[in-house]
Order: sequence, then C-alpha cells, then structure tokens
Amino acid sequence: MITARAAATFDPVGRSVATARAFVRDTLQGWGYTDVVDDAVVLTSELVTNAVVHAGTAADVLCLRTEDGVRVEVSDHYPEREVPLQSSGLDFGSPDREGGRGLLLCAALASRWGVEYTPTHKHVWFQLDLPERPVGVRSASPVLPTALLPVAEQRVRVAVVQIDGSGSIAAWNDDASFLFGYAAEKVDGKQFTDFVAWPHTPGTNTGIAEALRLSRWEGSYGIRGADGRVIPVYGSHLRVRDADGEPSTVCLLVRDYERAVLQTPVRAPVSDTSAENRSTDPFEIFIGSPAPDDLDGLLQRTVERARDMLDADAAFLLLATDDETELEVRATTGLPSARQRFARVPVEAGTGRYGSARMPAVHEDLTVVPGAVPLLSDTGMRSVVTVPLKVEGRLTGSLGVAAEAAGRYSNEEALRLQFAADRIALAVESARLGELERLRRGSLSFLVEASDLLAGTLDRDQTLALMAQMTVPTLATWCAVYTIADQSSEPYLSYVLHEDEERIDGLKALLSSIDPPDPVPAPGARLWPAPTEAGHQAALRTSKRTLGRDAPLSMGAAARTTLATAAAVGGETVVLPLVARNRVIGMLTLGKPSDEHFRQEILELAEDLSRRAALALDNARLYSERMAISQSLQRSLLPPGLPDVPNVEIEVIYRAAGEGNEVGGDFYDVFPIRDGAYGFAIGDVCGTGPEAAAVTGLARHALRLLAREGFSGPAVLERLNAAILDEGARSRFLTLLYGELWPQEDGSALLKVVCAGHPLPLRLRQDGSVEAAAEPQPLLGVIEDLELYEQEVTLEPGDVLLCVTDGVTERREGTRMLGDDGLADVLAVCTGLTAGAVAGRILRAVERFAAEPASDDMAILAMRVPEPHSL
Repeated sequence: MITARAAATFDPVGRSVATARAFVRDTLQGWGYTDVVDDAVVLTSELVTNAVVHAGTAADVLCLRTEDGVRVEVSDHYPEREVPLQSSGLDFGSPDREGGRGLLLCAALASRWGVEYTPTHKHVWFQLDLPERPVGVRSASPVLPTALLPVAEQRVRVAVVQIDGSGSIAAWNDDASFLFGYAAEKVDGKQFTDFVAWPHTPGTNTGIAEALRLSRWEGSYGIRGADGRVIPVYGSHLRVRDADGEPSTVCLLVRDYERAVLQTPVRAPVSDTSAENRSTDPFEIFIGSPAPDDLDGLLQRTVERARDMLDADAAFLLLATDDETELEVRATTGLPSARQRFARVPVEAGTGRYGSARMPAVHEDLTVVPGAVPLLSDTGMRSVVTVPLKVEGRLTGSLGVAAEAAGRYSNEEALRLQFAADRIALAVESARLGELERLRRGSLSFLVEASDLLAGTLDRDQTLALMAQMTVPTLATWCAVYTIADQSSEPYLSYVLHEDEERIDGLKALLSSIDPPDPVPAPGARLWPAPTEAGHQAALRTSKRTLGRDAPLSMGAAARTTLATAAAVGGETVVLPLVARNRVIGMLTLGKPSDEHFRQEILELAEDLSRRAALALDNARLYSERMAISQSLQRSLLPPGLPDVPNVEIEVIYRAAGEGNEVGGDFYDVFPIRDGAYGFAIGDVCGTGPEAAAVTGLARHALRLLAREGFSGPAVLERLNAAILDEGARSRFLTLLYGELWPQEDGSALLKVVCAGHPLPLRLRQDGSVEAAAEPQPLLGVIEDLELYEQEVTLEPGDVLLCVTDGVTERREGTRMLGDDGLADVLAVCTGLTAGAVAGRILRAVERFAAEPASDDMAILAMRVPEPHSL
C-alpha cells in the first residue's frame, strides 16, 4: 500500500544530479526512512546521471512510500528509445565505464528492482525495504544476591533530562547539574543538541534527532560540560506523551563507566548442568535473549556477561583488523573511559604488543610482567585472563577479564571463558561484517556528496571551507588545513574548524603557537602528538596560576579558554597529506577531544576524502593563477583612464561577455593627440574572448600611435586596416568609429568622424531630436584598398553624442530586438542629463529589454557639451 508520494523533474544539465540527490534525501528523511537514505541517494545519483548526462534528457524522479520500505522510479525521455526484444537480456555495462553502472548498483543494493521500456521512455525502479526493528524492548531480571549486583563508585549520579517535541530541554535535575556543571535555569529552553557530542560515523549510527524520536533507545555518547570537556555518558531514552498528547523524551544519563546501572545483566550460572539449561542454546545462556541486534550492544553485553561469569572487576573485548596485525578496543566495562573506544595495539610484534592473542593466556600478576596487556596499564588490575575469538581458524578478536587482586584466575577459568568466546565468535563476526557493510554504504554516499561539492567550485577559500565542513563533525571533532604554496615554502595554517564555534579561536591560537606537521608524502594517516602536548602544557601552566583559587568559578575567560582548548585536543590527532600531481600541497589534520581515538574505517574514509580534496584544492590554485594572469593581461588592453577634456563631459560604460573576461571584442579609447585635440574610438572585433581581445589590443595601440604621428582620420584607419590584414589567419574584421575632438572657445565642440562599418553615432539636440551624426563606410580587415572620408559635426552646448557597439543595438528578447530605432527612442528622453546619466540610462534600458544576461560584449561612449550655466 502506498502511503505517500513525491515527484520532481530535473533538466538535462549536470547540476541536476546533485539536486536530485538532495530531493530524494530530503524526501526520505521527512518520511523518517533514515535507514535507507544512503542507498537511495547513491542509486538515484547513478540513474539520474545516466538520464541527464549520458542520455541527455530530462529525468523524472518519483518516490513512493510503503509500509515496509520505499520505491524510487527514474525515467528518461530519450527520443530514439528502442524497445528491447523480449529474448534479449539487459546489458548492465562494465563497472569501469563512466556510464551504465546504475543497474549494477541496483542489483547490489536494492531489495527488488526492474526496468520498463516504452518507445519514448525508460523507467528504472528500485525498492529498498526497511530493516526489521522492534519498536521497544522490555526486559526483566531475576532477584540477585547482593554480591552479584553491579558495582558503582560512591553515589550513583543519574541525570534526568526531559526533551520536548521541539528538541528543547524542559527538565534538568540536580544530578544533571552536578555531572555537567550547568544550573537548570541556564539550560531551560535550549536545544539539547547544543550540548550533545554525538558519535558521527557514516552509515552506522542513528543521529541524535532520530534517537530522540524512537520509542526506546540506549547507547553511549557525550555531553559537553561547562568547562568545555566532553563527559562520556550512557543514556536510556524513553518516548512518552502527556495528557494532551504532546510527545517528549525522558533521558536517563549516567557516567559511561557506570552503564551497568542502567544495563543490569541477566546472570545465568554457566556451570548449571540441569536438564533445563542443557536444552537451552549455549549462546543464549551467555548473552541472554533476545540478543542485541547491533554490534555495539552485542559487544557491551558480552563484556558485562564475561565480567559477571568470572566475578571480575573489569572486562574488555577487542576486534582484530582484516590483516590480523592489530586489535582495536571496542567494548569495556569497569575500566576508565580512556580505554574504551578504538584504541589499537599490535597483536604480536613490537613494543606494546598485546601478548599471545592467538592462544588463551592467564597472568596471575601483571606487576611481574608489566606491559603484557597494554590496555590494563595504570588501571590497578593485577590478574587477567584473555582468550581469542576465532572464526574458521582466523583471529577475529580477543576477550579478557581482569581483577584487582593477584592470582584470581587459573586455566579452569580460561577454559570457561574460551567456551563462551567460541559460542559468540560467529555472532560477533557476523555483526561486525554487517556494521562494516553499512559503514561502506554510508561512506559511498558521503564521498558522492563530497565529490560533487568539491567539483562545484574553483575558489580556493571556498574549497578549504568545504573540506573542513565535510570533515567536522562527520569524521572528527575538529580539523585544521595547512597549505604549502611551493616546494620552498613552509606549511601555512589556512583554515581551522571545530564543531563548537566557541572553540575555534582558542584552537587556532594553539596551533599557531606550535610548529606545523612535516609535509610527508607517504599515504595514510599518521599520529601527530604536538597539539596534545602543547594543550597539556598550556593547561598545566594555567592550573598553576589559578592554584589556591576556587576554580573554575574565579577563573578568568582566558584561563577557561585555555583549559577548554586543552580538552579539545586531548585525544588523538592525525595528519593526512594532501597530494596532487605528485606534490604535497598541504596537510589535513583531524582531532578528537580527550580520551577518544579514531577508528580505522573513519581514517580510511578521511584518506579517500583527502585525495579528492587535494585535487580540488590544486585545481582551485591553478584556476586562480591562470585567472590572475588572464586578468593582468586583459587589464593591459584597457585604456589607462579617461583624459580631462575642457568643456566636454565624457562617460564610458564597458561590459565584456563571458565569466572572468574583462576585455572582449568590443573596445573604446579616448586619448590626447596634441594640444587642444583629442582622439576617441569605439570598435567591435568579430567574435569574443581572447582571440578577439588580441585584435582589440592591436587596434587600440595602433590608433594612438598613428594619430599622434599626425595622420588624418581616414589615413589612420587605412593603415590600421593594412596592419589587421597582415595578421593573416589570425586577422578578424573590425567595425570602428574613430573621431577627433576639438573643444571651441565659444563653448561648442568640433568633431571629425569616420564610421567604418560601425553602428552610426547618434546626436541628441536640446530640443529632444535625435539624428545620425555620420554616414556608413566599409569595415576594416576585409579588403585591402579602402577609400574613407571624414565628416565634421559640431556639438552645441547641451548636445550629446552617443556611440555604442552592436551589443547594445542587437539586444534581443525572443524575436524582438532593440535596434537603432529603439536606441534613438531611449536617447530622445535624455535631454538635460549629464553624460554619465545618459550612459547609465542606456545601460538600464539594454538590461531591462531582456530577462537573460547579455551574451555579447557591450561598450557605450557618451560625450556632452555642457550648457554655460552648468559649467
């Protein structure tokens, strides 16, 4: 059953692909189908690209919402569509081809898909089913002896925060004030998302907004405290409604290492061999039923069960990388939060190795073998037992439990723990592969969007900003971009961004005070400890200065900023090189706050992004350099300035067609020839762009040179004609209006004009009459022997002489054209206006004549002899 629909049509232009992606993303998010958004965006991007780019037609996109998923249809309108024969199969195309990959992706990602043909249309549709997810889960535990209850440090602080339907904080209890440092009146009515540091991992995590809308949700995230530090918390969310039907979410938050308070496990005695337990699945005995359906929940349940099973003080679980060379911390209980997420240790080789991770191991006293289990260093744990998780003989992880007392564990406990590990290894590996697949799909969608954004600009500063904004907060809490101008230059801190805008200035100051990272071209991310060390030293100095005060209340703003900045850079900092065209052009630096590590999948995604960003940044640099050169050359073709002509007002308006062009095929010039005489010219070279600009430069400089040699107007143009023809294949014909101007003592002005194929100059008299001020003659650059003549015109006080190029007279709107008559009508109402006002009115009339921007170069030259009282 279709419960909602949304449709849109996209024009056959490149930018339509991005617009279609945004349309599908917004539609599905509005329907609450966030689980399938990334796959839908990727598939839509490929199918719309096939339509608007490869087929060159408009694309119709239709989204249909059903009770169990979403169906998206993409149609094109290729005019010569052939209906395939029934017996012929579909050609999916090669994955390496630029086009034709849409059907391959449909087959890989969609639940169902198909293609329907008509003589004029091709419809490709795909169906994405929603994953099965229970609305809520209820669980109850049996009565437990006191000795088996979870251990908490001193008093358990449970923050109770209620969020109303708009996402604002409606209630904030005393424990919340104690844990996070904000009084209730300071946070009342503010958005809860302003305080949340949510774990952003593309494709794997529900966002905070979605989590607050679910009927029940549990998991880990962070709350930014009043001192700037992020406090890791474990939260349990419950969606409720009041008597009026208004929904809100109640959040119970505890310190992350006290999550057992909210997640008291069901403890089943594994050693019980009764008939009832023998008939039960060993996996359910250990993990409980129902088993968590997400990887993080499964891992956390596993470590808590393992701790309880061996009556331990702490437990931990690490997952192996694909090459089995490192183990990554994924879940702990009973250990400091610093040991919890994504820290890595080598499996067997090198310092800090994990020990014999491939076999069960028992350490009766870690003080005798320090460093055998790096995860437990400085935790107070002395005895530990670790067992491997293996699937088909391959190491997939390691499970361990530890106790504060020495000699707690023997081989018997190791065998019990190994038995439990064998029961859950396959489930953990299956959940890990599922998470990895979701992450990769989310990463693909992320990279598609990133590539499209980076390809949409050639501005260097905008590229830097986009690079940082795509990184924060999706991949990191903060980032900094260093750029390198050339091989001899030092890296320069060009851009800094933090997810909390109030931290940006302090972070920028800290990074500016330390040496930049070395520009190493080796691919991949490498650790950079300098920011953490500098932040620690700055915080230490600040703490010493404030010693003896009631910090942080009496602490100044500068001291609080220093401590907040130190907390911001207290976690891992990694550097990725920006390499383009075999040269390091900069570095992308990513950072986490205190006690946080990067997971490998995020670093791999950041490496993919850095490659795309480096090429975009280098393209922007090359474009900027070439644009600067082009503009410099073009400015050299423009006149240096208008001379001050006695008793004559002169105004010029010039517009070159084409983005980035300052000079085109139209040109003008006004220059002194000798005492009391001035030359003026306005011309139009055939065409636009650099080729026309080259002839423009030749004509303008030749005019000045020949006029100052004393040649008359016809002689100047005849010699210019010969110079243009000498250019051979590079020559272009040229229309030119050239004249000489002599201001007279009686207040008038004498002009001698030659109009070589150019639109005729118009003379406006004081009575409002308009007439042509010259006769047409042959244009330049076509025939060798020209016979030109000049005509004299006298401008009386109040008269205006208007000279334009054909970009003015040939301004079009459909079949209409402004023309000479339309220009004369506009000029007729300019009586009494100054030369500048006349030129401005002509320009406005041209711009308003048509809605589309002008596609031809345009020059307007207005000369007016002012009346005596206006001098």
